[in-house]
Amino acid sequence: MVSWQVQQAKTHLSEVIERAQHEGPQTITRHGKPRAVVLSTTDYEALTNGKKPEPNLIDFLLDTGPKFDDFEIVHDKSIGREIDLE
Repeated sequence: MVSWQVQQAKTHLSEVIERAQHEGPQTITRHGKPRAVVLSTTDYEALTNGKKPEPNLIDFLLDTGPKFDDFEIVHDKSIGREIDLE
């Protein structure tokens, strides 16, 4: 896998993308450590089998869970009941 420093990748982004398409994944490093990989869409789809990533629990509940937009809580305004402390 070809490795690019962040600054090189910024300067030569078009080349990084082209190489990812024709030569395979391109690694981007920062301070000598791998930080990201640029893949062609073909490689990405092969890895994910063309599936969208599954939503996490929060996304699932927000997107498909029950809707409480019109949910209203009614509070009992009474002061409670009298009790005998003797």
